[in-house]
Amino acid sequence: MAKKTAFGSDLAAAMSEALAHASGAPVEGTRVHAVDTDSVDPRAVRRHLKLTQAQMAQFLGTSVSGYRKWEQGQRQPSGAARTLLRVMEKEPEAVLRVLTAA
Repeated sequence: MAKKTAFGSDLAAAMSEALAHASGAPVEGTRVHAVDTDSVDPRAVRRHLKLTQAQMAQFLGTSVSGYRKWEQGQRQPSGAARTLLRVMEKEPEAVLRVLTAA
């Protein structure tokens, strides 16, 4: 029988860890972080910041019509936009300071 290589052993260990992780079992040496993926209210964030829809769309890098659809509930912001909205919600001064410095 052929001797196992270090690569083969590492690969087998990695696959075992991946299967354990996928099944929800704890894996030694890993840390699991809970991320809040709830939706955020773009209109409430914008109003709190006293911005127009056009200004908010510009800050978020989207079109005004696309941003309006978020406010109307016709669409949901993508992951990156939702994250930025969450940061704007929690740390508005820091976000505005960074975005207006450019």
